Amino acid sequence: MRVDLHNHTPLCKHAVGEPREYIQEAIKQGIDIYGFSDHAPNSFDSSFCMSFDQMQEYEELILNLRDEFKEKIDIRLGYEADWLPNYLDKRVLDAKVDYLIGSVHFIDKWGFDNPEFIGEFKNRDLDQIWQEYFDAIEQMAKSGYYNIVGHLDLMKIFNFRPKKDIRVIAKSALKAIKNSGMAVEINAAGLRKPVKELYPSKALLQECYALDIPITFGSDAHKVADIGFAYKEATELAREVGYNQSVSYKDKERQLHKF
Repeated sequence: MRVDLHNHTPLCKHAVGEPREYIQEAIKQGIDIYGFSDHAPNSFDSSFCMSFDQMQEYEELILNLRDEFKEKIDIRLGYEADWLPNYLDKRVLDAKVDYLIGSVHFIDKWGFDNPEFIGEFKNRDLDQIWQEYFDAIEQMAKSGYYNIVGHLDLMKIFNFRPKKDIRVIAKSALKAIKNSGMAVEINAAGLRKPVKELYPSKALLQECYALDIPITFGSDAHKVADIGFAYKEATELAREVGYNQSVSYKDKERQLHKF
């Protein structure tokens, strides 16, 4: 069973192509469960996400496509929602969707994965910002709002690595993820970024496996050509670590699938 739960639409303002085209490509590639999880609106930075007024449009669009293509593919509806403690909104957290991906893109309002702000890495202590990042992941997991952790080690996007062992830095966050019942995605987008590595790293995935944290898969597609990207590499990494099952969500209930 092939699962791909992290994919976007043009409503986020930085993806291209129509959702129908994404679905047709997913069918072509033999994806069984395909999830749209576009960037949920927030009141902190609206430049990379849909507006609150567009939530209904987004949900109706995906649900209509789900019905249209139900004989060919299982479409799931979700959001990728930023962990922004002072800007959380019940309209997103309580949305009637299949799942929420929780992601950290900001540290102290610094959008660290935005190339525009890459220079800030040179002004910061790398061990400290990595710890702050995983502290935020821990808080997100403890909130209980989300089902999946998005790109677990996104902080490595531009290849700025900590000196300290990443497994030590992430230890408390991983325990919180385990205790929350969340899954961790293997996200292919890292291979398209300067770091040229899947999210998460093998070392972190091994820690997830040791804690019996479930996994899922995501292309993080922002265009049709991204769909199914590096699925072979992602599943090979998962099997190498010891996984043979992935999860999906329906009405926020976890389902298990062999891959």
